Amino acid sequence: MAELLEQVLSLLESAPGGLDSAQIAVSLGLQHQVVVGVVKSLQALGELIEAELRASKHWELTEEGREIAEKGSHEARVYNAIPPNGITQGDLMKLPSGKVGFSKAMSNKWIHIDKKAEGGPYIYKGIDSIKDEVKGKLLLVQQGKDSSLDNKEKNELKKRKLLSEVTLKTYWITKGSAFSTKVIKQETELTPEMIANGSWRERKFKPYNFDALGIIPECGHLHPLLKVRSQFRQIFLEMGFTEMPTNNFIESSFWNFDALFQPQQHPARDQHDTFFISDPATATEFPMDYLERVKQVHSEGGYGSQGYKYDWKIEEAKKNLLRTHTTAVSARMLYKLAQQEAFTPVKYFSIDRVFRNETLDATHLAEFHQIEGVVADYDLTLGDLMGVLQQFFNKLGIKKLRYKPAYNPYTEPSMEIFSYHEGLKKWVEVGNSGVFRPEMLLPMGLPEGVTVIAWGLSLERPTMIKYGINNIRELVGHRVNLQMVFDSPICRLES
Repeated sequence: MAELLEQVLSLLESAPGGLDSAQIAVSLGLQHQVVVGVVKSLQALGELIEAELRASKHWELTEEGREIAEKGSHEARVYNAIPPNGITQGDLMKLPSGKVGFSKAMSNKWIHIDKKAEGGPYIYKGIDSIKDEVKGKLLLVQQGKDSSLDNKEKNELKKRKLLSEVTLKTYWITKGSAFSTKVIKQETELTPEMIANGSWRERKFKPYNFDALGIIPECGHLHPLLKVRSQFRQIFLEMGFTEMPTNNFIESSFWNFDALFQPQQHPARDQHDTFFISDPATATEFPMDYLERVKQVHSEGGYGSQGYKYDWKIEEAKKNLLRTHTTAVSARMLYKLAQQEAFTPVKYFSIDRVFRNETLDATHLAEFHQIEGVVADYDLTLGDLMGVLQQFFNKLGIKKLRYKPAYNPYTEPSMEIFSYHEGLKKWVEVGNSGVFRPEMLLPMGLPEGVTVIAWGLSLERPTMIKYGINNIRELVGHRVNLQMVFDSPICRLES
C-alpha cells in the first residue's frame, strides 16, 4: 500500500496543476475505486495533498447496447434474416430478435407483410438496402464521440434501454502544504517512551480534530405505548388531575365488582371473561361496615334503590382476580375520600394495565391498558361530564364528538363517546363515560349531593392509529419488532 501511495505522489509531482483521480486510475491501470481509497489514505496523513470532490456525467452503453453495437440493431437483424423470396411471420418470430425487431422494422418501412399469402402471412423486404443508424450511434458513444449526438437521439436510445447516463464522482488532487513524495507515517499518540528518549522532537504527529464527534453511546428507547401514555398523562396533569396509585394488579371481586354495584350473577364475573387467582384464592381484609352496606344495597336495596333482590354471598366477593378495569382503583380512592372528616372535590386519573379473558386477535389481547378520568364534586351534571370530555378530547386533537346512550351497571346515565374519523370518513367509538350511581357512592359514606363523573378509553387503540400498526400483537408481546421501537418518532398529539 505504501508503494502505491508513493506512485500517486510521484505522478502528482510532475503535474503542477493537479490530477484527476480518473486520470490516475488510467495511468496506473487500476480501478477508480482503488485510487479513491489511496486518496483518502493520503488525506489521513496530514497536509500531503488537497482533494476536491467533483461530479461529472457521461453516457455508457447498457449490456443490450453493447450487443447491438457488435451485432447490429434488432430491426436490422430482422431485415437481414429475410430471404429474397420472403419468410412466414411465424418463422420470423422464432428468430432471437424477431419479436423486438419486427415492429421497429415495420415502422421504418424496411419490411412489409402479405397477409393473404398461401401458408400464412409472409414477410418481405420493403427496400433494397438499409442503414443501421442505431448501431452507428451506439458505436459513436462507445468511441467517446457522443457529443456528435443531440439530446433527442440520446434520450431515444435511453428509452430503448440501450444507453444509460452515469454520474462519475472523482477527486481533483493538488499538492498540499506539506507535500512530499515520501510517505512518513504520522504518530497518533505521544507515548512515555518518546518523552523519555526525546524522539518526539523528530516525529510527525497527526493533528488532533477537536471538532470530531464522539461515538454516540448506546441508550434505551421508549416503546410507542410509553410515548403515547406520557402524552395522555401530561394532558391530565394540565387539566389539574391527580394520578391514582395503580400498582395493585390483583384485586378482590368485592372491589372489582361488588363495590361498583355490579351483581354477582353478571356475565362479566364468569371465568370466560375474568382471570381468577388460585393462590391465594380469596381475600381476607375488608372494611366490614362498608361491606355490610354493599351487601344490603345489592340484596335488599337502599338509598332510593330497590337493589337486585338476590342472595348476596361474601364467598363470591372474596374471590381474587386480575383486575378487569382500573375502575376498581377508582372505587378504593372514592371510599378513601369518603372517610375524610370534610369532603373536598377531587379530580383523579389512572393509566395502567387491566386483564380480560379475551379471544386473541388483531385488535384484542388478554392484557391491555385502560385510561380513566374521575371527577367528584357537588351537583355535577351530565353537562359537566360532556364539557370535561370536550376539553379532554380537544387536547388530543379530537374536535368532533357525539354521544350515544349506553348501559353500565355502575353509571346512570351512561354514554358511549364517538368521534368523526377523517381517514375512515365515519364516526368511531373512542370511549365510554357516565355518572356513578348513588347505589355505588352512598354506601361508601360520600355526602348526599356529591356527584362523580367518569370516562375511560384504551391506550392501545390510539397508539396503533398514531403509529400505523394494524395488528396489536406487533405492539405488545414476543412479536414486537425492536427496530420499530428504535425508529418510532416522538409522539405528538395534534392538539
